[in-house]
Amino acid sequence: MAVVSSAFAGAKLESLFLSNATARPPSSSHFQIRRTLIHRGNVRCDSSSTNASSLSALEQLKTSSADRYTKEKSSIIVIGLSIHTTPVEIREKLAIPEAEWPRAIKELCALNHIEEAAVLCTCNRMEIYVVALSQHRGVKEVTEWMSKTGGIPVSQISDHRFLLYNKDATRHIFQVSAGLDSLVLGEGQILAQVKQVAKVSQGVAGFGRNISGLFKHAIMVGKRVRTETKIAEGAVSVSSAAVELALMKLPQSAHSTARVLLIGAGKMGKLVIKHLVSKGCTKIVVVNRSIEKVDALREEFKDIEIIYRPVDDMMTCAGEADVIFTSTSSETPLFLKENVANLPPVGADVGGKRLFIDISVPRNVGSCVNDVEKTTAYNVDDLKEVVAANREDRLRKAMEAEAIIDEELKLFEAWRDSLETVPTIRKLRAYAERIRTSDLEKCLQKMGDNVNNNTKKAVEVLSRGIVNKLLHGPLQHLRYDGTDDRTLDETLENMHALNRMFSLETEISVLEEKIRAKVEQQK
Repeated sequence: MAVVSSAFAGAKLESLFLSNATARPPSSSHFQIRRTLIHRGNVRCDSSSTNASSLSALEQLKTSSADRYTKEKSSIIVIGLSIHTTPVEIREKLAIPEAEWPRAIKELCALNHIEEAAVLCTCNRMEIYVVALSQHRGVKEVTEWMSKTGGIPVSQISDHRFLLYNKDATRHIFQVSAGLDSLVLGEGQILAQVKQVAKVSQGVAGFGRNISGLFKHAIMVGKRVRTETKIAEGAVSVSSAAVELALMKLPQSAHSTARVLLIGAGKMGKLVIKHLVSKGCTKIVVVNRSIEKVDALREEFKDIEIIYRPVDDMMTCAGEADVIFTSTSSETPLFLKENVANLPPVGADVGGKRLFIDISVPRNVGSCVNDVEKTTAYNVDDLKEVVAANREDRLRKAMEAEAIIDEELKLFEAWRDSLETVPTIRKLRAYAERIRTSDLEKCLQKMGDNVNNNTKKAVEVLSRGIVNKLLHGPLQHLRYDGTDDRTLDETLENMHALNRMFSLETEISVLEEKIRAKVEQQK
């Protein structure tokens, strides 16, 4: 994109807003836009500020924000903490419940340099995707927001986070959706979680064109990879890995006789039951807040005896169980050392140790439980032990998946690059429409008052048709999706040529649109 000077950018914006101020009484939206501009220059003023202070703020804008924003294309960034880089103790503090995702998006987009945002939060990862006006400032603002939200020092988050930009960030979400970044290669649950992000975020102001397009494309990639490579066949989810871990720790003879307790009957709990059934389990006790979900599980798993117990009986049930799976949304631990210390011992036939397998984030079982004799607690980070084997076939399929991701990455990048021409398309249409309406009005005036409505309508339709036919060719050469022989460079050169020929000032248009979009997000 051609670069305009900061002085020109500032002068253009100054004339835009000051001319508006003299042409009509200042509206509330006018002051909101002006406040946003001045905020970009790190100066604050309110609607009662004098013209002198406004000019001072705009002078700062000339030498800072305007030049940077017209030079720098907005970046897609992912700021992430995953099971690969961050211990569960930190992830659980930063976890954002699904119901809070829209609020988080709005708060993130209220940050100075963030235009769009999305939150992907699972038991294995906490990732924030943003479109940022400035990479450095965007990362800084999001990290500070995470620190404030989770009560964790910025330095600690910085020690564990990973940062990916633009193409690398896009590749990452494609790999995540395809199950290539999961603890268990090819697991299917993450695709459903990516879909849920798109579903919950749809309609939220900050889930904008770039981020929603990114997640929609990631969902498509995840489906394509699973269809064409069969990478999910035989792959285990976190829930099945939990069951595998339990069987690894129990004596072979106890696989069908161990007393099993499940706390929580949600999606993860349901998957635990599914995998227990596949391993020959015939009886399980389920503790849940209500019986409705347990009844639904009984309907689905008719070959297994499912016994319902209320939450008040949880400790009693724990004392009667050999293996306890926990999968609830509780934000505080259900089991601590003092809760477990007085539970009756388990028999030697199951190895003499009571097993707690916690697949919740935040954790349901405190690590202090391991201090109790003949008690062992495992959390999601311990599941790595389960998936060490049986990877060769999935690694081959992962290589096939990466080839698919390479193809889709090019298509997404082409789509995103094509968005750069959108301001020119809008400006050119607006330019043509101003000429059409102006000349149409002159024509109708010359025709006099005796012209009937049908004639007026016919003349207007004719004018629209002429404009649309004239614009068709130029606009076709401004659209680029990577599917034809024309290169992106050719498309951008066409854009620059039209900017020069019609004085469209697209770069300033981009800045104005970003500022106005920011104001809308903050309303």
